[in-house]
Amino acid sequence: MTDRLVHTALNRFHTREDALLIGGEPPGRLAERAGQTPFYAYDRKAINQRVASLRAMLPTGVNLHYAVKANPMPALLAHLAPQVDGLDVASLGELHLALDQGADPGQISFAGPGKRDDELEAAAAAGVTVNVESFGELERLASAGERAGIRPRAAVRVNPDFELKASGMKMSGGAKQFGVDTEAVPDLLQRMQALNLHFRGFHIFSGSQNLHPESLIEAQNATFDLAYRLAHHAPGPVEMLNIGGGFGIPYFPGDPELNLEPVMANLGRHMATCSDQLPQAEVVLELGRYLVGEAGVYFCRVIDRKISRGQTFLVTDGGLHHHLAASGNFGQVLRKNFPVVAAERVANEPRETASVVGPLCTPLDLLADKLEMGQVQEGDLIAILQSGAYGFSASPHAFLSHPHPVEILV
Repeated sequence: MTDRLVHTALNRFHTREDALLIGGEPPGRLAERAGQTPFYAYDRKAINQRVASLRAMLPTGVNLHYAVKANPMPALLAHLAPQVDGLDVASLGELHLALDQGADPGQISFAGPGKRDDELEAAAAAGVTVNVESFGELERLASAGERAGIRPRAAVRVNPDFELKASGMKMSGGAKQFGVDTEAVPDLLQRMQALNLHFRGFHIFSGSQNLHPESLIEAQNATFDLAYRLAHHAPGPVEMLNIGGGFGIPYFPGDPELNLEPVMANLGRHMATCSDQLPQAEVVLELGRYLVGEAGVYFCRVIDRKISRGQTFLVTDGGLHHHLAASGNFGQVLRKNFPVVAAERVANEPRETASVVGPLCTPLDLLADKLEMGQVQEGDLIAILQSGAYGFSASPHAFLSHPHPVEILV
């Protein structure tokens, strides 16, 4: 038997002769196409379907932006960029990627708590919106504009006095390195008025990886209320209100699918009020993981089977250096298994309980712990699902100097 998460993935990717298909291709052919194992494979159709289903629910007037940090693979970004209304970047490297895709600079925003002067200069020159995260950054952005003879576009990233409850990663409430504390924003806006900056609006982002509609609704309500209060102190009309996103995907047994219907209905109600309160504002929903996370699979190959005191270990050529999140070392407090399957023996018998480990000399290199799965032998492929976001780019590839994985879009 396979668990619910695996069943959901099988409905998304399908199988043929008990082999997982990505882009309609079986694992062995994908490995030949990649030219090696391990590798990541991303399914174009799965991305298209996620964007289309979300678009069908979006209230009128809400723009959809993709957070490039979730997966900056150039081919994936080129595929996704035309399907969204804008891009959000968090480094100069991501800014270059976004501009290389031909994205409208007016629909690119740049966030991050430690922007270097060269990043601020490049953002100002490109005409993208910089989400200012401190008083010091505000001054440095204005200075960068003066040196270049440019009036930079600036929004204020707010550290709100509330948090996104039950989120996997809280980005607001209390003392945070992100954004400007709510109570300090009026003073920053007053200072902005004296500088040669084009005020764009607010970025209010409170958390990520949330599967609870009631929490998302509560955060939305607080976000709009806060934006209306802060707008009274603004040096100009609010042209952009980025409300973040926070939409999560299920990773572990027991995780529910996020029910977006009440969240979108609530957002629709706010849009009617927002058009009166902030008539020039473009409301932005910024999503990353939700758009691409379920469209990716990480494949590695079994190079050894061993039994240690009655426990079966499948030693693979992949590991935490390629997929840090699956190993439990990317923010998990209590380690849980990602959905992992034998790529060419997904559901059929015989089955076994085994732990999937990598080749690294550390007990942290654990990709699945005592997992019930199809029985495999040396040379067979293992697939880790839900791997389209924060996989390849969020992993320490240089650790112990093993070969790097590759990425393919199919």
